[in-house]
Amino acid sequence: MKVVALISGGKDSCYNMMQCVASGHEIVALANLRPANTDELDSYMYQTVGHQAIELYSEAMDLPLYRHTIQGSSLAIGRDYSQTEGDEVEDLFQLLHLVKEKEAVEAVSVGAILSDYQRVRVENVCLRLGLTPLAYLWRRDQDSLLSDMISAGLHAILIKVAAFGLDPDKHLGKPLADMQPYLRQLSEKYGVHICGEGGEYETFTLDCPLFKKKIVIDAMETVIHSADAFAPVGYLRFTQMHVENKHAGEVAGPVARAGCPCQEACDNKTEEVEYADQAPDKRQEFASNCGLACQQGHGLSPTWSPRTPGGYQWITGITGQQSPEAGILAQTNAAFSLLRAEMDSQGWQMNHIVLVHLYVRDMEDFAALNTVYKKHFGVNPPSRVCVQAPLAGAQLFQMDCLLHHCSQPLEDGFLIQREALHVQSLSHWAPANIGPYSQALRV
Repeated sequence: MKVVALISGGKDSCYNMMQCVASGHEIVALANLRPANTDELDSYMYQTVGHQAIELYSEAMDLPLYRHTIQGSSLAIGRDYSQTEGDEVEDLFQLLHLVKEKEAVEAVSVGAILSDYQRVRVENVCLRLGLTPLAYLWRRDQDSLLSDMISAGLHAILIKVAAFGLDPDKHLGKPLADMQPYLRQLSEKYGVHICGEGGEYETFTLDCPLFKKKIVIDAMETVIHSADAFAPVGYLRFTQMHVENKHAGEVAGPVARAGCPCQEACDNKTEEVEYADQAPDKRQEFASNCGLACQQGHGLSPTWSPRTPGGYQWITGITGQQSPEAGILAQTNAAFSLLRAEMDSQGWQMNHIVLVHLYVRDMEDFAALNTVYKKHFGVNPPSRVCVQAPLAGAQLFQMDCLLHHCSQPLEDGFLIQREALHVQSLSHWAPANIGPYSQALRV
């Protein structure tokens, strides 16, 4: 896909670009959000320190750079995000809308590692614009990730420190590779995030294999933001900088696909897959007269389980056979109409569904089924499992749903809450995001 890379100057956004290229995508443009009339903006979303040198990225990579001044602030700071006028997330929407119009990009590179706050908001913007978010660093082990960045030839320096054990006078401007042993010590002793995901430090990338030229900082000054005795906060302000050609051994080249941590696992599975492909296909008929194929296959009404004291209840056997029209789309629409009617009769709502089991006669129908399915769920859809299974008669699919709702407080006075992990970005952690479904849902 053609990709625009969100860059802050930091190591994460830069290394994610390398992962995008290693995964076969093409970086065609760069995008950055900068602060207005300040060095460091107090933002939940964006790294702004070092913004003076961002313009050099365009020359270093020989790519167009689109920039937008941050005008909003952090207004909607909840776990989820919906379009909010005046929020800083809307500045990102405007920027990516412009890039999509100018460069016809299909995807966005974002260097989120651990921040649900940042990931959720980038995904919201991408969904509204019809773009695919690519977050290959998501949930990577930070120690091994930092080692991978350094060994891949990414040269970055510390540009801001804000943690116990990090001193602006000692550590600002230090190369990331030199700081790695000390950062590991801080992580082991004090729980410091070794990649700085807790805000302990920020970096600026001066060179990497994607750069055709390297960035050189000629002059800079240290700014002490907070002179705390235990965890002073300070950052570097770049005052003079330029790019220069690389030497022969530093010239940018293709990023090896070995940089993808999925590759080793895929290689290990190759022998198993080849064996499975060559093995004879042994089809077996259901021996039982009451298998899945006949449980709900003859126009029977859906079945409800008893409701548990904890507020759980199953509804099974939702089909679309009552549809007067043939085909998977007609059956899926009819099935959801039936599901809603059944749930209304029992006092349930669609947002009470926590898990869905889908059974399809032919997995080739899944894409069409999914176009209807996704219309019925909102921001945090239920978890979902879909398998191909033999179904009775003209039945093309069946749906079973687990519901949960408990409005009464527990004995200790706490209410039961529901939290969904709904990652929509493509990553090594979630490489086949064909949603909408939550990868996990905790009650």
